[in-house]
Amino acid sequence: MKSNRKRGMGKTGSIIALCVVLVLTLVAGIIGVTGLSLPPQGLYKVLSWLPTTNSAAWPESLPLGLDLRGGMYVEYSGKAPEGSTANFDELMNGTMSIIQQRLSDKGFNEANVQRIGTDGIRVEIPDVQDDTVLDLIGTPAKLEFYNPDGEVFMTGDMVKTAQYYYADGDHQIAFQLTDEGAKLFGDVTSASIGRTIAIHLDGEQLIAPTVQSAITNGSGVINGLGSAERATTIAAKIQSGALPLELTQQKVDKVSATLGQDAVSSSVRAAIIGILLIMLLMIVRYRLNGVIASWALTIYIILLFMLIAVFRIQLTLPGLAGVVLGIGMAVDANVIIFERFNEEARKGRPARAAVRAGFRNAMSAVLDANVTTLIAAVVLLIFGTGSIQGFAKTLLLGVVVSMITAILITRFLMNRFIGAGATRISLYTKVSAEKEVEA
Repeated sequence: MKSNRKRGMGKTGSIIALCVVLVLTLVAGIIGVTGLSLPPQGLYKVLSWLPTTNSAAWPESLPLGLDLRGGMYVEYSGKAPEGSTANFDELMNGTMSIIQQRLSDKGFNEANVQRIGTDGIRVEIPDVQDDTVLDLIGTPAKLEFYNPDGEVFMTGDMVKTAQYYYADGDHQIAFQLTDEGAKLFGDVTSASIGRTIAIHLDGEQLIAPTVQSAITNGSGVINGLGSAERATTIAAKIQSGALPLELTQQKVDKVSATLGQDAVSSSVRAAIIGILLIMLLMIVRYRLNGVIASWALTIYIILLFMLIAVFRIQLTLPGLAGVVLGIGMAVDANVIIFERFNEEARKGRPARAAVRAGFRNAMSAVLDANVTTLIAAVVLLIFGTGSIQGFAKTLLLGVVVSMITAILITRFLMNRFIGAGATRISLYTKVSAEKEVEA
C-alpha cells in the first residue's frame, strides 16, 4: 500500500510538472510574440522578441542588420599621412570613434562603425539612402584649443604627436607641438597657470586640463586621466585632429527598405515551414519522443530569441542562417538520443532504464558534435568581420542553447512523461510483442 501511494504521488507530481512546463512555454511564447504590459501601465512592460512573418511587426527588441532593415554602407581604406610617426592602430581607433560620434550627433544613433582587416573601415547606416551623409563621414576632424577666456588660440594642425604612456602611477598623454604651436601654447600657458585650457573636437569638449606650469618648449603632458582606455582614446582623438587618416572610399552599396522587409518575411516564413516539417517528421519517426522533441524545440526557439534580444545581437541574413543551423544542431542531438533510447528499448529494457542508458550512450556523440561546432563558431567570431561575425554569434549562442535543451529539458520531459504513466515502449518505438515492457 505504501509503494502504491508513493507511485501515485510520483505520477501526480509528474503530471503537475508537465502542466507547469506547458503553461510556462505558452506564456513565454505569447510574451515573445505580443509583449506584455502589467499595471501600472508602462511600469512593468516586456517587449516582444519572437519574430513574425509580418515584417512591419518585427519586434523592436531584435536589432536588424542592414540587409534586413534597409539602408546604406560604405567601406574605406585608411592611410596615415605622409611623414606621420603616429601609431596606426591608435589613429585608426580615433578615426572610427570620431565617425561614430559625428553620426550619433546628427541623429544616426544606430549607425555601426567597425574595422575590417588591417586598414579598412566599414560604416553601416540603417534607414538611409541619401549619399550626402558620406560628406559627414569623410571630412577631417576639427580640433580646437580654447584659452581660459573661451577663445580659440590654436588648432589641431599644430599638434605633431599625442601618445598615451604610463608613468609614476598615472595614465598620461604626452604631446608635441609644431614651432608655431609651441609659441602660442607657451604664451597662453604662461598666463593661465591654475586655470583650464579646453580642447574641443568637432565642436564638442574633449577634455579641459588645468595648467600646472608654463609649457614653452612645445612638449607637455596631460595627466590625471583615470584609466589607460580613456587616456588612449583621448590621445588618438587629439592625434586624429592633427593627422587624420586619409580615407579612400572603396565601396558604397544600398539596400532598399522594401528588399530588407521582404527578406525578413521570406526568411521567417521559410524557417517556420521548415520547423513544422521537422516536428512532423520527428513525431512520425519517434512517436511520443517526437512530441517531446517538438516541445523541447519550441522551448529552444523561445530561449534563443529571448537571449538574442537580451544581448542585443544584431540579426542579419547570415545571422538567421546561424539560427537555422542551431535548430538543426538541436534536432540532431535529439535524434542521437532517441536512437540510443530505441536501441535500449528493443533490447527489452523498461522505458525509464532505456532513458538512462540512452542518454549515457548518446552523450559522447552529442558533446563531440557540439564542441566542434562551438570551436568553429569561436574561430569565425575572432577572425571574421561583418556578416561573418553575425553568423558566428547566432551559431555560438544557438549551439549552447541546443546543448542545454537536449541534455536537460529533453531528459526532464522524457522522465516526466514516463513518471506520468507513459511507460509502454510501443508509445516510443516499434517492438515485438514479447519485448513489450512496462516500467
